[in-house]
Amino acid sequence: MADDSAVTIYGNTAVSDLNKKDQNPFSVKVGLAQRLSGGAIIHVTNVNQAKIAESAGACCVIVSEPSTPTSGISRMLDPAVIKEYQESVPIPVMAKARVGHFVEAQVLEAIGVDYIDENELLAAADDDNFINKHNFRVPFVSGCRDLGEGLRRAREGAAMIRTQGDQSGSGDIVDTVRNVRKVMGKIRVLTNMDEDEVFTFAKELGAPYDIVAQTKQLGRLPVVHFASGGIVTPADAALMMQLGCDGVFIDSEIFNSSDPYKQVRSIVQAVRNYNDVHMLTGLNLRDNGGSY
Repeated sequence: MADDSAVTIYGNTAVSDLNKKDQNPFSVKVGLAQRLSGGAIIHVTNVNQAKIAESAGACCVIVSEPSTPTSGISRMLDPAVIKEYQESVPIPVMAKARVGHFVEAQVLEAIGVDYIDENELLAAADDDNFINKHNFRVPFVSGCRDLGEGLRRAREGAAMIRTQGDQSGSGDIVDTVRNVRKVMGKIRVLTNMDEDEVFTFAKELGAPYDIVAQTKQLGRLPVVHFASGGIVTPADAALMMQLGCDGVFIDSEIFNSSDPYKQVRSIVQAVRNYNDVHMLTGLNLRDNGGSY
């Protein structure tokens, strides 16, 4: 499109108007998110874990506080702690902000994080309004459990969609599989629709027509799509990739295994070689030394 104010995603198709004060067009932010495609993003709770993840081939680390029964309400991690991670590893660092808390996002952008996860699993700061992610230069990640939710987040400016499943650390992948299949199934339905039916389908999804129409044209989500929750083995990671995801998030429980480096490395290799059954056969040994 000739209009420089247009938001551009995957196929150089305009889907929304961009805040003209933003000097980083949405197409650039989506391009930065695409750099993580085919990779594993690892949750880490200390610098040593971040170094292990980096050495094992993680494409990015997402920094979190250790989860404990008495940890209380989760908020943005201390900026000083985030800076320690940034100084300790050369790979991108992602940090979490509460839903709707645009000031937390402003702080994270100011300290130079590579990606911001507007995370619905933290205590929400605003029950009704998500962050207007077009107002930021840094790419955002947002979660979803169905196609309509994912497209609404993309319309708000999310450069990556994270289809969410189990977050208990139990290794139960069933919710993640269910939600990813739900998203992919709706996209297949949409792809086979008559053009005139897309208007009604957009209403059913509760998503803007223009981005629904672009999803139909592309046959996929118009931004990078990762899966998260219950992914603890190489086979789990390869399953999500074969279902059509661009990458995976791995929870920090993986560091409870007897050999965290080997486990992270195996998952990284499984994501990169998800269709190579011979490669997966050599990786798909469950580590019984961990908590999952």
